[in-house]
Amino acid sequence: MDPIEIGLIVSGGLLVMVVLGMRVAFAAGLAGMVGLIWIFWSKKGYDPEAFGWALTVAAKTAGQVPHSKVSSQALSLIPTFILIGYLAYYAGLTKALFTAAKRWIAWVPGGLAVATVFATAGFSAVSGASIATSAVFARIAIPEMIEAGYNKKFAAGVVAAGGTLASLIPPSTILVIYAIIVEQDVGKLLLAGFLPGMFSAFVYAALIVGMSVAIKGFGPAVGGFTWKERFKSLPPAAPIMIVVLTIVLFVYNPFGGEAWGTPTEGGAIGAFVVFLMAVYKGMRWGQFRDALLETAKLSVMIFTIIWGVLIYVRFLGFADLPGAFADWLTSLTMSPMLILVCILLAYAVLGMFMDAIGMLLLTLPVVYPAVMALNGGETVAAADAAFGMSGPMCAIWFGILVVKMAEFCLITPPIGLNCFVVAGVRDDLSVQDVFKGVTPFFIADAITIALLVSFPMIVLWLPMQA
Repeated sequence: MDPIEIGLIVSGGLLVMVVLGMRVAFAAGLAGMVGLIWIFWSKKGYDPEAFGWALTVAAKTAGQVPHSKVSSQALSLIPTFILIGYLAYYAGLTKALFTAAKRWIAWVPGGLAVATVFATAGFSAVSGASIATSAVFARIAIPEMIEAGYNKKFAAGVVAAGGTLASLIPPSTILVIYAIIVEQDVGKLLLAGFLPGMFSAFVYAALIVGMSVAIKGFGPAVGGFTWKERFKSLPPAAPIMIVVLTIVLFVYNPFGGEAWGTPTEGGAIGAFVVFLMAVYKGMRWGQFRDALLETAKLSVMIFTIIWGVLIYVRFLGFADLPGAFADWLTSLTMSPMLILVCILLAYAVLGMFMDAIGMLLLTLPVVYPAVMALNGGETVAAADAAFGMSGPMCAIWFGILVVKMAEFCLITPPIGLNCFVVAGVRDDLSVQDVFKGVTPFFIADAITIALLVSFPMIVLWLPMQA
């Protein structure tokens, strides 16, 4: 049996384990370890005396590679970005942001829901975690929408969908993970996520306004705010812009010249700035401890998944499955764009059974080289490329597309994580209620993805300026 056949069998076993409910980290680690032993043993002709040697070599390989990757400085971005979000909550920035958005936007049809979307977008600019964003606004926004006469299922759906914006708007932990896995520039990927993230927010807002106009009483407008009250709401929300500007300046200097540092340094300084704001606002020791604990829990979950998947990725390299898949895709007679659309649709289906981070980590080592090969290679010039863009730009564009698909998977049943988070925060809502409320946003996401595929410059304009 050749390595590619072993790779297919082990990958099939991994998929079965995930579908049956095993955690992605453990399923990937187990599959990778079994696959490594199998391949090394096969090289010795399955000699029983060589099994111990194969086990030893596989164990060394499985231990060295994940450690070298997980201990990289770039991944330290993840806990700092998550910590920023939790500290911002205890600093009162989320409440101030929602209050400002409500006073300025609530007068339009569906205004409170629209305000929630833009408030989650603003909070996403200081929080890299969709889960944290959904949990925070489930406490703040849903009660106000219900009090204003909104259907509570739809109110929950707005928060769950709005929480997904943290996957694209920098600082995004998923974009950082993508950059590490495919070895692309973290700063340019974070820049690339900004316009698509804000574009997604505007599409969500347009959907809400359209439904509120078309369906009587669906999303009542809320008025009564004077201009004095509106302007008074801005100063408490202004500190969040200081944090955003701090992070941005370490990724890209909009005023010309070099960035002030690295994204890693920006994340650390951003966390320190928010910490000072939280202390000034009266954050108690217990709240600080909770922020650290929640950051540690989420970070450990992400790093555990990365560790297990990297063992599986190492096995894929020995099995040469990524190369074989790339050769197969490039041999198809279909157009590259149609193949790309099929890949994105496959992500939509796969996301129904896997969490977003695990899905990307498991698939990118195989899918990414294939997409690069479809375009003409990682070093191809734009004039010679199938998608009309250079290799590095294609890597950024594809990254935003798959992260948008991962974002979509955060609200799709049966395991849409954001929906479970919102239901967990609200005792009066079941998971089924949240899934029903979030359904209209599937249309908005489909429109956004179609436009990002059709007009790549929405993604690429900012990175091209850096």
